Amino acid sequence: MTFASPADRLPRRDLLKLSAAGLAVAALPFAATPSSAKAQIMSDQWDKTFLRSERVDHAKVTFKNRYGLTLAGDLYTPKGAQRLPALAVSGPFGAVKEQSSGLYAQTMAERGFVALAFDPSFTGESGGEPRNVASPDINTEDFSAAVDFLGLQPTVDRDRIGVIGICGWAGMALNAAAVDTRMKAVATTSMYDMSRVMARGYYDKLTREERAKMLQQMSQQRWADAERGSPAPGQRILPETLDGVTDPVARMYFDYYRTPRGFHPRSPNSNGAWTATNALSFMNMPLLTYIEEVAPRPILLIAGDNAHSRYFSEDAYAAAAAPKELLIVPAADHVDLYDRADKIPFDKLQTFFGKHLA
Repeated sequence: MTFASPADRLPRRDLLKLSAAGLAVAALPFAATPSSAKAQIMSDQWDKTFLRSERVDHAKVTFKNRYGLTLAGDLYTPKGAQRLPALAVSGPFGAVKEQSSGLYAQTMAERGFVALAFDPSFTGESGGEPRNVASPDINTEDFSAAVDFLGLQPTVDRDRIGVIGICGWAGMALNAAAVDTRMKAVATTSMYDMSRVMARGYYDKLTREERAKMLQQMSQQRWADAERGSPAPGQRILPETLDGVTDPVARMYFDYYRTPRGFHPRSPNSNGAWTATNALSFMNMPLLTYIEEVAPRPILLIAGDNAHSRYFSEDAYAAAAAPKELLIVPAADHVDLYDRADKIPFDKLQTFFGKHLA
């Protein structure tokens, strides 16, 4: 099964909306701003969309990024761990650590890695105002801040730290690895290049005129935001129900974020819309400009055979320097790699990081 291009299925006005917001990635303001001068361990409360493993220890933690924002994370540690390799995990775009990234982190901890799933700045339990806005710079920095935190843990060998980026945070992970040489290996699943899709549309089909219209609309929106003193939310992307929704990509995202399968009250995608001007900073700051500079550290790109986003991983693979691997998972779509244990190639991830974080 192969999806047709979203650009071929949708009217131009819907394409503009999806390009600006990054498809089915939404958020309403959510007040959660942990404040701590240092990394700290918080209460161990289970609030995830996946079952808890008894094979690892779990703790809620906070830590600061380079901009002084407090990030919240879930730290998963193999029982009895001593000086292990570690992984920082985040994504998808508009998700929270209690969803896909937490599942990845817990599973990799079961396989012998200290793993940190974290909420990016401005979302979930992490700090930052306004809420539910993304930044190619700050959210790239969030991965480096996660490495800072991991490298200070007594159970972690700071010379053996890797990162995993899922969906829209895959591009951030690659961008972080290109500049932060402490990241010894990077893997992505269901990768989105958010700067590319926002600036150029799906399959780069956004016309110059459509791009100019988007920039004009967001520029004018800044006047309205300045007058009201806060940024307005954009249009909600995921509907309340699937009544009348025929687009398979929208239905796919709905099946994860808006159903018990993956719904979480703190997840932007489960509850609303990004700010109306969210796309502005992505429009002229390409995330993967320096992907070649990840080398000689290795890259593993994983995508579903049937994923509408598959071309992002294929193009990133072509642009990256060796060592690099591209793994296409048979009979898997984009969202299958969020939480389907029979689809996510955890054995491959374990082998990849086991080799390159040795």
